[in-house]
Amino acid sequence: MDRVALIKYCLISDDAAETYPFEQDIYKSTVVMRHKCNNKWFALIFEMDGELCLNLKCPPDLIPILKEQFPAIKPAWHMNKKHWCKVLVNKIPKETLNELIKISFNLTNSKKDVKFVTNILQYEILTFSKTLLN
Repeated sequence: MDRVALIKYCLISDDAAETYPFEQDIYKSTVVMRHKCNNKWFALIFEMDGELCLNLKCPPDLIPILKEQFPAIKPAWHMNKKHWCKVLVNKIPKETLNELIKISFNLTNSKKDVKFVTNILQYEILTFSKTLLN
């Protein structure tokens, strides 16, 4: 998957937006995927050591399980490592990547729908965790 395809992959809702907030030349190609409704980040797309990478927010108790199951999931780059992980995009199954993007999107969603988002998130995490354990 290339950068353009990954950006399209992250545009999972009408509330998702692709932004380029960094002015320094070294970071100009770094993409921040945000919610339009609250401007919160749910993904950071960048290249590191020739690899296409994606930082995603994740429940802290799920990150160690993911890192154990998938060597392509690492501590996040320039983010809180308790709540964010770095994914080497082309070294992880697309289904897993898709689930992780959805989880990150829902974790950072607007607080207006907290109960709804919490229920969706609990279901997604439970379902995703079960697939990891099988």
